[in-house]
Amino acid sequence: MTQKNQISTFLLTVCLLLAGCDMIEYHPYDLDIDGETGINEKNIAIIEETGKGRKEFAFAVISDTQRWYDETEDAVEAINRRTDVDFVVHTGDLSDFGAKLEFEKQRDILNRLNVPYVCLLGNHDCLATGKEVFNIIFGEEDFAFTYGNTRFICLNTNALEFDYTDAVPDFTFLSNKLASLTPEVEKTVVAMHAAPYSEQFNNNVAPIFHYIIDQFPKLQFCIHGHGHNITVNDFFDDGTLYYQCPCAKKRAYLYFTINENDYTYEVVYY
Repeated sequence: MTQKNQISTFLLTVCLLLAGCDMIEYHPYDLDIDGETGINEKNIAIIEETGKGRKEFAFAVISDTQRWYDETEDAVEAINRRTDVDFVVHTGDLSDFGAKLEFEKQRDILNRLNVPYVCLLGNHDCLATGKEVFNIIFGEEDFAFTYGNTRFICLNTNALEFDYTDAVPDFTFLSNKLASLTPEVEKTVVAMHAAPYSEQFNNNVAPIFHYIIDQFPKLQFCIHGHGHNITVNDFFDDGTLYYQCPCAKKRAYLYFTINENDYTYEVVYY
C-alpha cells in the first residue's frame, strides 16, 4: 500500500524521538513487547463487573492520539479530575507509524486513567507490524462488551489497510454478536475508527453494514475518529447519529451519558 511504503524513511526518526539512544537496541518492527499486554480483555472484565445492573452511566471518548503525547497526558489528567466517568473508549490511531514504542508510550499514558479503558484499531495502527503490536498490547481488532444494559460493539473498519482481502467490517463477527445477545442488553452503541463513506471504509458494503448494526437492540448512536475534527452526521438519514471525536491535537474529548430514556452528548475542551 502506498501509505505503508512511505513510512520507512520516517519510522526510525520517530522511534529515536520516543526512546533516544535506547532505540538502537531495537528493530523498528520488533514484537518483543515491554510492559503490560492484553489491556482490553483485562479492562473489559472490570467494565462489565462494575456496570452490572446499571441503566444510567457516562463514558468519555478520545481518539487519534498518535504523536500528541503531551496532549494525551493532558486528556488523561482532565478525565481524572472528573468523578462522573465510568470508562473511556479510544477509537484508534494510537500510533503514527505502527512502531512498537509508539504503542507502549500511549499505553503507559492511558494506564494513568483512574477508570478502565479500551482501544480500537486505527488505520495508522495497521502500518508496518502495528496490527500485530496492537493485538499483543490491546487485543483483537473486533470486540464487544456490556455495561449495564448497553452493549458496545467495537469494530475494525479500516478496510483500505487490508487491501480488501479480509472482511472489513467483519460481518461474521457482527452476526455472531447479534445471535449471542443476553437478556440484560436493551441498548447498543457501535464504535469504530473510520466511519462509513470515509476513504478507509469499504463503502461497497456500507448499506449492508447499516442494516446489520440496526438489528441490534435500540441502537443509540455510533462513535468514531479518523477525521481529526468534531462532526455529527446522520449518514443513512434514519436518525442514528455518528459522532466523530477530534484528534488529541484539538485538545477535546467527547462525553456521553446514557440513561433509561435517552442520552446526552458534550464536547469537552481541556
